[in-house]
Amino acid sequence: MGLEKLLPCSRVQVATTVKNSGCDVFCIIDRDCLPEELEEQFKESRLMDKAFDSVVSCFKSYTLNVPVVYSPLPELSDYHDVRAYQQAAAKAMQRVVKAGFKSPLLLVPHSENFKNTEVCTVLGALEQLYVPIQLREDVPDKSQQVKNLSVMYSSPHTADVVKEALVLESGRYVARDIGVGDPERMAPPHVETYIRDLFAGLKVTVVSDIDVLNKEYPLFAAVNRAANQVKRHQGRIIFIEYEPPKKAERTLMLVGKGVSYDTGGADIKAGGIMAGMSRDKCGAAAVAGFMQIVKEQKPDDIHVIAALCMVRNSVGEESYVSDEVITSRAGARVRIGNTDAEGRLCMADALCRMKEIALEKQLPNAHLFTIATLTGHAFFSAGEGYTIVMDNSVARQAQHDRILQEVGTSYGEPFEVSVIRQDDFDYNVGKVIGEDFVQCGNEPSSRIPRGHQVPAALLMQITGLDKHGLKSKQPLRYTHLDIAPSAGEYPKMPTGAPLVALAKVHLTKKVPF
Repeated sequence: MGLEKLLPCSRVQVATTVKNSGCDVFCIIDRDCLPEELEEQFKESRLMDKAFDSVVSCFKSYTLNVPVVYSPLPELSDYHDVRAYQQAAAKAMQRVVKAGFKSPLLLVPHSENFKNTEVCTVLGALEQLYVPIQLREDVPDKSQQVKNLSVMYSSPHTADVVKEALVLESGRYVARDIGVGDPERMAPPHVETYIRDLFAGLKVTVVSDIDVLNKEYPLFAAVNRAANQVKRHQGRIIFIEYEPPKKAERTLMLVGKGVSYDTGGADIKAGGIMAGMSRDKCGAAAVAGFMQIVKEQKPDDIHVIAALCMVRNSVGEESYVSDEVITSRAGARVRIGNTDAEGRLCMADALCRMKEIALEKQLPNAHLFTIATLTGHAFFSAGEGYTIVMDNSVARQAQHDRILQEVGTSYGEPFEVSVIRQDDFDYNVGKVIGEDFVQCGNEPSSRIPRGHQVPAALLMQITGLDKHGLKSKQPLRYTHLDIAPSAGEYPKMPTGAPLVALAKVHLTKKVPF
């Protein structure tokens, strides 16, 4: 699947003037970045309308002979970040679509305050123009909101910025496709088909045989038990591998939570809180999007292995239930405390397998990740739009969390840093003889103190990663990303976060760790 198939319009092009752009509307977001032809009209509009610089407006420019959409940036404070530009660009595209225009030209400003303003502005526009996969498939006439998008810059290096934005957007496009698909369109078998078509040039291995899952991925198999009774819902773990042309100097190993629908299982989500749970696969969706960027960038010395843990947490006579004791791939005996905490279970055995591969093959500078819409606690702790990053001791010593936070903020994907403490490990220790660990408490994560740090510690304990800390003979870096706050709450579109930040930190030539 080519890059052009992973964009929300037929063409994204660079224009040098309004006249040669072929546009039917000119979009402006920065009052300090105006063509001379519009300066007088903007002055007159401000005198007439006190709200001119605070609301989106659409009017005809008689000097340029083209309609103009003005989506003004807010007055920027010390606490704004580059998302202000993304949001202004998105609102401009929203107004363009409502007005019926099909070929907008976006004037992309330069900012001394934010170094990635240009690429983030383009990403904001492209995000707003995305059309969900099911609408594209079911109603082809509505597969695009606009036909073409032209961009015009107030500074040089235009071509590089556009190329960068399109590669990043292709990854977010993939993540949105998987994340937004309803429980049937993006059920595990359909995700497999999507992945095989997308990554025909990479190594794709799928584990779906129930006997293999029961033996080698027992925690995943427990979550899959009820859904496995329905063929179209049967779970699978999808491995995607990119091997570089040169000797690898670094290894990235990413595991994504891909719960295609979360009923809560036997501990069912009651009281109307089940709606929107098809978004519980956005961790796996982000991992797939990251691999799309890897496929486009083709790093020459970075080895990348991804695992999408696709499963439906169904409820039925075969459901796993609380009080079951299940032995993980790593040999840890885990007592189930709540079937609605399935995310940590569906990822754990795949994470353990990644650990085994890293150790057995002595992969260079291996860094393991879990990415998941895991806890409501993270959402309440960080607030909408923020990913929480939690490093183990090895990754934290390298200041990975702080670097990811800094880079993420500069690309409109902000992070909050949480620290995993000994208390979090202590909380998970089994309470009675015969159990090593308790999967979770009996209450929702939002009611449990340190409710988003505790699962990160558990993932290390039940996979054996806790044995590979700073003082071990084989230390391994591990990072858990809780994207519940940043993945995109229904009815908003999935965001693809935090794949842009991950790509900018981990797919560069020079990394500080």
